[in-house]
Amino acid sequence: MGVHQCPFISDHLNAVEEYIRTATDLTKQLLGFARGGQYEVKPTNLNDFLLNSATMFGRAKKEIQIHSKLQEPSPVVDIDRSQMEQVLLNLFVNAWQAMPRGGKIYLESGTVECDEAYCEPHNVKPGRYAQISIPDTGIGMGEAIRHRIFDPFFTTKGKSRGTGLGLASAYGIVKNHHGLITVYSEPGHGTTFDIYLPLSDRDACREDARGNTIIRGSGTILLIDDEDMILEVGRAMLEKLGYRAIAAGSGEQALDVVRRMEESIDLIVLDLIMPGMSGSQVFDAIREIRPQIPVLLSSGYSMNGQAKDVMARGCNGFLQKPFNLSELSQKISQILD
Repeated sequence: MGVHQCPFISDHLNAVEEYIRTATDLTKQLLGFARGGQYEVKPTNLNDFLLNSATMFGRAKKEIQIHSKLQEPSPVVDIDRSQMEQVLLNLFVNAWQAMPRGGKIYLESGTVECDEAYCEPHNVKPGRYAQISIPDTGIGMGEAIRHRIFDPFFTTKGKSRGTGLGLASAYGIVKNHHGLITVYSEPGHGTTFDIYLPLSDRDACREDARGNTIIRGSGTILLIDDEDMILEVGRAMLEKLGYRAIAAGSGEQALDVVRRMEESIDLIVLDLIMPGMSGSQVFDAIREIRPQIPVLLSSGYSMNGQAKDVMARGCNGFLQKPFNLSELSQKISQILD
């Protein structure tokens, strides 16, 4: 008797294959965040850094009150500021999503001595650390969710609302700074994230004002990314710069927006690594619908491989994740000007 494959098994195998393909893409994206970025580490005044990040987020989310309690004199830490800014924004957005009716975020800094017993399970060296605490008044979470919160494939939002990569990338970035990040939460009692970063023995350096120039503008920008966290942060950054921001969570959704609004979209910021339609495929489809629309490609990887191929096909610019407000503003200005 011949052997045939029943439809149920075939569908199941197809689903498994799709899951593996998606997981592979997400792993690559996580590595792009946590290891592939070009780190530019500088001794940094922690209090100034925290206040700048909190101010930017607070202006975008008026329903959230942010209260600070910062140790003086400020701790100094050696960090890549753009990478660590993404960590903070991810945590702020996570807190905001846990407070749908508004609430409070507390931002605290301090120094602490971490002994060997505390450090060994986290695989970091004992010593003096700067501590950043971010409690919120949100809905909190149970033990089962808390234990998986940094898993790159874990999300409580459902398949259509992202993959949970934001907190996983935050974990990877902090670990690559030789630090650690922990979370404590109870249902109904909010959540507290604690970040520990080694104290620097150097004086904080001043920012180069030219490198931090923020260029504001106007117009409509379509932001395409499959991660809710990145869409929220990106939209807030674009609106702060003066642009009207439209978010699309998939290539298919983005193409629908382009077809409906093609004449009113001034620029598209396109993620390269996405499940379903890849950034490369979306770019080609956009060029068929409206060949002249500027497209800014964004990726956790440096500009090689797929990104290099898309650029060679006429993409207008490339921006490596994670990016800060200044980098985003300057790149958009270069393209639109």
